[in-house]
Amino acid sequence: MKKVVLITGASSGMGAAAVKLFADKGWSVYGGARRQEKIPTGPNIHAIRVDITSSVDNQAFVDQALQENHRIDVLINAAGYGEYGVVEEVAIEAVKKEFATNLFGVMQLTQLVLPTMRAQKVGRIVNISSGMGSSYMPTGGYYGASKAALQYWSDTLNAEITPFGLRSVVVQPGATQSAFIDHMVASFDRNTHAGSPYARQLAGVMTMSKNYQAIATVEDLARVFYRAATEKRPKRRYFNSLSDRLSANFAQRFPGLWRVVIDRMTRGWQKATD
Repeated sequence: MKKVVLITGASSGMGAAAVKLFADKGWSVYGGARRQEKIPTGPNIHAIRVDITSSVDNQAFVDQALQENHRIDVLINAAGYGEYGVVEEVAIEAVKKEFATNLFGVMQLTQLVLPTMRAQKVGRIVNISSGMGSSYMPTGGYYGASKAALQYWSDTLNAEITPFGLRSVVVQPGATQSAFIDHMVASFDRNTHAGSPYARQLAGVMTMSKNYQAIATVEDLARVFYRAATEKRPKRRYFNSLSDRLSANFAQRFPGLWRVVIDRMTRGWQKATD
């Protein structure tokens, strides 16, 4: 019997790469995304239109997998995006939309698959967070908050479901070769007010982001997803590289030093544009 995995955010980036990898390894893959036509196709792949902010779509997504397989082994919550901008200027409605995608949709899908997983006495929830879930930087407050909340929630969930033979784990990608930076720049344009007093910080973050050379590919992260979904003794956190792990943990282990780094960074941006 084929194992069954549900993957959200399946139309691009890490989610699409994960769909291909799991299908190649013989899993029955249900890929969900709003842009159904962008989801990879091929043997073992079921491409389904899913807006995870829609309760109706989420229920239909899970129902179809169960009706056709009578089991769900893994849920990978890969859908998400970053609403970047300074805290003062990002519209609260935009923040609500971001949390609906990055957190609330994840919560509902998880609630929908857990009864089946408990009955099976086997199953895993893989939540895709970010290094920003453990650190902070100017303009990333709302994205980081959504990912930090996801991690706290995932750890609590794991404590609750472990007695039933289930696990909830977190993957924290670092910088990856994807369209994320393009989306970040677009969100700056949406969220920045004309004549913003934060223009120098925004310019600094944008320049730093554009100049950063990501080494990891979406295929690299898909392999991390697979490890997180299949290891017999799953870890609490998964990273693609040691540098990703160190970057994500530095702010939590050394909050004073991280604050110094951020303060120097913002002062540098201010001086560079004076």
